[in-house]
Amino acid sequence: MQRRTFFRYASASAAAATILLTTACDDDDDDDMTPPPVGAVNLGSGDVGVLNYAYALEQLEAAFYTMVVAEAGNALTSDEMNVMMDLKAHEVAHRELFKAALGSNAIPALEVDFSSVNFNDKSSILQTAKTFENLGVAAYNGAGKLLTDTGVGLDYLLLAGKIVSVEARHAAAIDDLIAGNGRFGEEFIDEDGLDRAMMPSAVLAAAAPFITTEIDFSNLPQ
Repeated sequence: MQRRTFFRYASASAAAATILLTTACDDDDDDDMTPPPVGAVNLGSGDVGVLNYAYALEQLEAAFYTMVVAEAGNALTSDEMNVMMDLKAHEVAHRELFKAALGSNAIPALEVDFSSVNFNDKSSILQTAKTFENLGVAAYNGAGKLLTDTGVGLDYLLLAGKIVSVEARHAAAIDDLIAGNGRFGEEFIDEDGLDRAMMPSAVLAAAAPFITTEIDFSNLPQ
């Protein structure tokens, strides 16, 4: 999909998602939200919490590729940078889609820490990208079953399915840049031909070294 078309689609989806989530949240009681610990960002509960969880991960990925595009010009070829620019555009679109959908329920912008990444080294950049993309796929695979609203939740499940397929394409593209020969991350696929799924606790633990902001996910559905 051309980038301009992608953003037009994302903007329309975000507008529709905002209407859907506003309807879903009208019946929510503020008392259902556990006050976050001091200094921590509480994702919330129910479908709102699940969407904030996805929003947090998209914030992380968007911030990473923004840094790559800004700082890795000397480490990547022009073709590789073009891939990174496309990934940045997609992740920023995902981030803004969730932000618009959540509205006033959205968590604030997270503080990130990429000090462990050497943006002057191709291997460091690509290995970090591989970590984020495969983590994102596993996160969406594990989170789908946590959506509880059979009406609006189903709409978001369909939307998440479209996003996770894009994340999987990203993972395959990064794997090919690393290994070549048309590789596509076979090590993440089990003997039944299924990609792995991870629950929020495991995903956020894996992402923790790159996120300075403390995240409270205790109210997410199990």
